[in-house]
Amino acid sequence: MQITATELKNRLGQYLDVAETDPVIVKKSGRIKSVLISSATYEKFLAYEDAYWAIKAKQAEDEGYLGSKASENLLKRK
Repeated sequence: MQITATELKNRLGQYLDVAETDPVIVKKSGRIKSVLISSATYEKFLAYEDAYWAIKAKQAEDEGYLGSKASENLLKRK
């Protein structure tokens, strides 16, 4: 669903209800400015982001990145 910013302002409660099940795309001056989503969807996106960065950290570790603590310990030995 796409609406204007003015429409969102005038019918916020209605679009908060819609956003519980579907994203609401908000346009201003004909351009997309924001997307209104439910808090459950937002939490899901945060979990996906955390999972992505956990995978990237594991990949870096597997490729030889030691991490800050291990690097400090290695430098202290010299």
